[in-house]
Amino acid sequence: MDFEVYCDESGLEALTRKDAHLYTGIGGIWIPSEYRDTLKDEVKKIKLKHNIMGELKWKKLSPRYIEVYKDIVDYFFASDYIRFRVVLIEADKIDNLKFNNEDAELGFYKFYYQLLHHWIFDFNTYDIFVDLKINRNKGRLKELGRVLDYSNLTSDIKQVQGLPSDESLGIQLADILTGLVVSKFNNEISGFAKKHIIEHVENTYLKKPISPTGKWEEKVNIFKINLKGGW
Repeated sequence: MDFEVYCDESGLEALTRKDAHLYTGIGGIWIPSEYRDTLKDEVKKIKLKHNIMGELKWKKLSPRYIEVYKDIVDYFFASDYIRFRVVLIEADKIDNLKFNNEDAELGFYKFYYQLLHHWIFDFNTYDIFVDLKINRNKGRLKELGRVLDYSNLTSDIKQVQGLPSDESLGIQLADILTGLVVSKFNNEISGFAKKHIIEHVENTYLKKPISPTGKWEEKVNIFKINLKGGW
């Protein structure tokens, strides 16, 4: 089966400046490729309904836009073909000197690997799209794709490609869901609008506060990496 994955990050600055946030999050949505046009069409309908022309981002959420973001969240939970996974990294536990030769960018893509690898299953093909950014090492995405291919020999990683988030509704949906989870974990729920959307998700769909989930949770999978070691 063919899948597409759309990814974004939140709180990225905490990977290099530990006092910026408690957590960095890297999240993605998984959809069967046959639903690509359905996803685009439905998100476009929601934006047209609310007369929204620009990019949807968690950081842009304000009281004026509560209803459009609420509709986006409702659409995600109502659509059984969309799954979401986010990896949470504790900023003060990161040691790039010890594990990444002082290369924070390398560490970042190792965490990307952790997001993706555990939801790549046998005998499927995957097109992976990430928010476009300028990397010091221009081969990072090809390297990530190669490593994923080598560690999932019965699956096919067709590509790992960077896309501008304003051109990808899938990445915009990943941004909203990732930002929502990371804001909760960072205790950075600034303003009424974000608080309202987080409470809507918790009360209407999760029936509990946002928190780490079990490994096999399929709809909203929240993985808080243990960087301290041990068992």
